[in-house]
Amino acid sequence: MARKSGLGRGLDALIISNESTNIREADQIRVDRIVPNPRQPRAHINSEELIELTASVKEHGIIQPVIVTYDQQGDSYTLIAGERRLLAARQAGLETIPAIVREASEQQRLVIALIENVQRTDLNAMEAAEAYRQLAEDFNLSHEEIAHHVGKSRVAITNTLRLLKLPKDVQQALVENKISEGHARALLTLPSPQAQSSAYKTILNRDLNVRQTEELVRKLTGQQVKTHSKPAQAPEISALEERLRTQLGTKVVVKSRKNGGTLTIHYYSDEELDSLIEMILGD
Repeated sequence: MARKSGLGRGLDALIISNESTNIREADQIRVDRIVPNPRQPRAHINSEELIELTASVKEHGIIQPVIVTYDQQGDSYTLIAGERRLLAARQAGLETIPAIVREASEQQRLVIALIENVQRTDLNAMEAAEAYRQLAEDFNLSHEEIAHHVGKSRVAITNTLRLLKLPKDVQQALVENKISEGHARALLTLPSPQAQSSAYKTILNRDLNVRQTEELVRKLTGQQVKTHSKPAQAPEISALEERLRTQLGTKVVVKSRKNGGTLTIHYYSDEELDSLIEMILGD
């Protein structure tokens, strides 16, 4: 099944289409008149990347305009997209910055900021999950609608949102890259936050990879784990599993035999099952 290219309609279509009636060409706006986007999904900015961007701004200026919306009551501009560029401009000592002014609802502010961050510098999984939560809960968007906006599959949106169910210590570990999303998804199958936190500590103490974590979870949930040794998996099968996991957004196991084999796709909720069926059958 072909994967979508790009993210939704893309920033160009959402922001700088000349056919839009609520957008004008870039202005030079004083940086002290621009306030942060309250719906900005990015919670952390890499300090080294910001230093590099500031040095580039000092040498070349701001090449790509930021996106803002005008607030008549405060006689100021609210940033929609371009947080790192605005911070770099301030640190570089610029008084003004090129900005495209457009009308935007709160929902549009969040969607555009989310798309820009995913397109240019990946959000960490918890930042993306929180942004998706806002779209779902504050703006009543379905997982399918969110997927359409950001150019991902519905099952990927659902899987990312499930990360918010993890206990805070595990969420923080994911933010700090102590564990991967694969580890986190495995932990989600445990029945309680206490069990998830305990298993997380075991992952750190034993330096477990994702497969070993899945085996640990099976043991903790009482599932039978095969203990006999088995031949090492062929590299091409491992690569295929990884491609399928990325495409489908869930655990996939491929077992090759002399004649044929099996392909097992795991799901963790009825909604995920519906999404997987839709992706596979193309309904």
